[in-house]
Amino acid sequence: MNTVSRVLVTVPVALVAVVATSWVWSRTHPHVIRTERVIDAPPERVWAVLEANERWSEWNPSIVRSRGRFVEGGTVTNTVRSGDGTMTFTPTILSLEPDRELRWRGTYYVRGLADGEHSFVLEPLPGRRTWLVQEERFVGALVPFAGRTLDLEDDFEAVNEALARRVEADVPSTP
Repeated sequence: MNTVSRVLVTVPVALVAVVATSWVWSRTHPHVIRTERVIDAPPERVWAVLEANERWSEWNPSIVRSRGRFVEGGTVTNTVRSGDGTMTFTPTILSLEPDRELRWRGTYYVRGLADGEHSFVLEPLPGRRTWLVQEERFVGALVPFAGRTLDLEDDFEAVNEALARRVEADVPSTP
C-alpha cells in the first residue's frame, strides 16, 4: 500500500475514532447547566406563564420567539438570542406535567452531534412559593469541543429572573 492510500484509509478511520470517542465521552460526562430560583408565587401561576410560550417574547430574554403548542411528543419552534443574532431550533417535547415539569430535547442539525435536554421543574414551597430548577444536559460528538459556547448559566439566570418578575407581577396580593 502506497503512502497516499494509507492516508486515504487512516484519516477517515481516525476521524471516525475521534467522533465515536467524543460521543461516548459526552454520554458519560455531559455538559450540565443548572440554575435554581425561588419564585414568590405558587407553581400553577409559574406554569401559566411557562405554558403560554406564544407570549415568551414579552418577557424571555433568551428565547425571543416560540411557536407551537406544548404537547408531549410534539415539537415547537424556538428562536434563541445567540450573540448578535438568533438561532432557531425545533425541540421535541419529552415531558409535560402541568404545574410540575416541561422538558424538551433539541438537536444541532443531526441527532448525536450536540443534543440538549432542557427542563423547567417546579416544586411547591410553603407560603405559596415555587422552587424553580432550570437545567440543560448537552451530549453528543461535538460537545467536548464546544468550549465556552455552552456556558449558558448567565442566560439561564436571566430567564429565571425574568420569569419570576413576570409571575410575581401577575400574582394578586393576599390580605
